[in-house]
Amino acid sequence: MTDLAWIDIAFTNARPQVVGALLRYFRNLDIAEEAFQEACLRALKTWPDKGPPRDPVAWLIFVGRNSAIDAVRKQAKTQALPDEEAISDTGDAESDLAERLDGSNYRDDILRLLFICCHPDLPATQQIALALRVVSGLSVAQIARAFLVSDSAMEQRITRAKARVAAAGVPFETPGAVERAERVALVSAMIYLIFNEGYSAGGPGRDASAFADEAIRLGRLLLRIFPTEPEIMGLLALMLLQQSRQAGRFDASGQIVLLEDQDRTLWNHTLIDEALALLDKAIRHRRPGPYQLQAAIAALHSRAKRAEDTDWAEIDLLYQTLERVHPSPVVTLNRAVAVAKLEGPEVALALVESLADQLDSYFYFHGLRGGLLMQLHRAREARSAFDRAIALARSPAEAEHIRQQLDRLSATAPASAK
Repeated sequence: MTDLAWIDIAFTNARPQVVGALLRYFRNLDIAEEAFQEACLRALKTWPDKGPPRDPVAWLIFVGRNSAIDAVRKQAKTQALPDEEAISDTGDAESDLAERLDGSNYRDDILRLLFICCHPDLPATQQIALALRVVSGLSVAQIARAFLVSDSAMEQRITRAKARVAAAGVPFETPGAVERAERVALVSAMIYLIFNEGYSAGGPGRDASAFADEAIRLGRLLLRIFPTEPEIMGLLALMLLQQSRQAGRFDASGQIVLLEDQDRTLWNHTLIDEALALLDKAIRHRRPGPYQLQAAIAALHSRAKRAEDTDWAEIDLLYQTLERVHPSPVVTLNRAVAVAKLEGPEVALALVESLADQLDSYFYFHGLRGGLLMQLHRAREARSAFDRAIALARSPAEAEHIRQQLDRLSATAPASAK
């Protein structure tokens, strides 16, 4: 590994903790980010010659903090600095800082940073963009390409998110136990949003696919902070199981391959094994939650060596439990797939039709409905559903997959039904 390669890895791993600590010092996202960038530039000048510091995170915080203090003083900014005792350079400041990182500040700094990114005043798209920029350090151009918008539009989205956070007067004090538990649920949801943005929109050559990997990294980070929380174990297990199928989800031409048609030898069994171990550990806590239930469903698919070996009855039971624990029309829509396998397309279609008012703008609703109608030889209705699905597709691969279903429909439907 080259010097620059290991330094890049060090920066990536250190970023959440360093930016979080600098945010605690300066209470300003822009100053924290700029201080981190300045510390990285100085590291690039010194680390290759002098070697890595004893604690890279402490080094980056210490250098970033001092450079930001200098910048603020030079520019005569009006923001209040921390008390002099907190920033004075007496003694071996870097060693003191390293010792503090082993205490509660480590967890609180990262949580504070994540809490700000998933602030409830921010819409989901701004939460994702802010987290990917501030916590993960992805460039504006990378995020913009994944969202299929211009760099300037994404820059504006991130700027607006920061402005909303500033206007909301987000408290920087360490939250209490109850508030922390509530916010951890929001952080988990935000991480899963990032994952789905990459997993759903990703494909061969799509930048968005990197979002899924970044969400997994954030999930691992959250689990290190809360190592005994079963729902975080479930979240990470769920993402690992879904990501394990990535190599089989698209064919050589970039077209979607449905789960039942995927080559299971292409699945990443290292990720599957890790996820199954995490899920087993979570279940032993006997505190089931939505992420654990979804992971358990994904685990049943992963354990089946062939599509026909899938335990659809158990999947249906898990979905029924999930409907009680976390009711959602999307959960019911997913359960309809299991119902179709167990009771046939007609029963499943009745379940799907009941969701029409809630999911009329949802691509997968019309795709599944069209597929069930096609199985029932209701060609005209199936064609209408597929047309609606194409209009709602989020990627060319999704649209092309539905067009293939339309081609099959045209090839099999009798002339009177076309």
